[in-house]
Amino acid sequence: MIAGMFRHLWRGGLAALCLLPLAVAPALAAPCGNDAGGFSTWLPAFKREAQAQGISPSALRALDGVTYDTQVIRLDRNQKHFKMSFEQFAANRISAGRIAKGKQKLKQYASTLARIEQRYGVPGEVVVAIWGLETDYGTNQGKMSIMRSLATLSYDCRRSAFFTAQLLDALRIYQHGDLTLDEMRGAWAGEIGQTQFLASSYVKFAVDFDGNGRADLVRSAPDVLASTANYLRGHGWRAGAGWGPGEPNYQALLGWNKAEVYARTIGVFASKLRQ
Repeated sequence: MIAGMFRHLWRGGLAALCLLPLAVAPALAAPCGNDAGGFSTWLPAFKREAQAQGISPSALRALDGVTYDTQVIRLDRNQKHFKMSFEQFAANRISAGRIAKGKQKLKQYASTLARIEQRYGVPGEVVVAIWGLETDYGTNQGKMSIMRSLATLSYDCRRSAFFTAQLLDALRIYQHGDLTLDEMRGAWAGEIGQTQFLASSYVKFAVDFDGNGRADLVRSAPDVLASTANYLRGHGWRAGAGWGPGEPNYQALLGWNKAEVYARTIGVFASKLRQ
C-alpha cells in the first residue's frame, strides 16, 4: 500500500494491475451491473457457477452477507493519471529511514534470504526492496475485505471477467486454508499481503517457505520473501545477472510492475541496500 494509488495507475489501470499476465476465467452467466441494484441477484448466481468450477459450499460461505461496496467503485472510477519523474518517485520512497530498516531486515532474515537466493536465484536486497516499497515491510497491507472488494469488482461491468478470475482464486486461497477469512484483508482492488499479490498471483506463486503447511503472505515473512522471489523467477529472473535498465533482470522487475519508474526504483533501492 505504500506505493498506493501510484501502483494502480502505473500498472495501466486495474486490468493490468495484477503481478502477472492471467488467463481470463471462463465466462459466467451471472449478469454484471453498473450499480448496486442487481448485486443481490448476481451473488447467488455467481455462487452456483463458482461451485460448478470446483469451489466448495463451505468456501462459498465466505461470500455470505457480502454487500456491494460503493467505496471500491468510487476508487476504481477516480483513478487519475499523472506524471511523475523517476527522480521524484524514487526520492519520495527511498528514504534514509526505509534504507536503515531494510538493512536491519536483511540482517534479521539473513539465513532465510540466503536459502531463498539459493533456491530462486534472487538476492535478498531485491526482495527486501520490494517488501519496503509495497507495504513498508508489512506495516501497511490494507484493511478492506478482499472478498467484498473482489465481489463488487467482479459484478461491476467495467472489468468483470478479470475480477471474476481474481474472486475465484481468492476463494481457492480460502478453500485451501492458506488464509482465514479475517486475514483476507488488503487494498481496495484485492491486493493481499506484505508484497501485495493479487489472488491469481497468490495461487500461482505463493510458497510455504516456513514449512507450517500453508502459504501465508499476510503474517509469515519467510513465505512473503520466498513467494516474491518465486514470482520474479517466474518472470525470467536470472541468477547472478544485473537488474539495472538494459540488464537481463530488468525485464523481471518490469514483470513486477510495468512502470519504468517503479522498476528502476526497485533496482536503485536494492543497490542501496547492498552498499
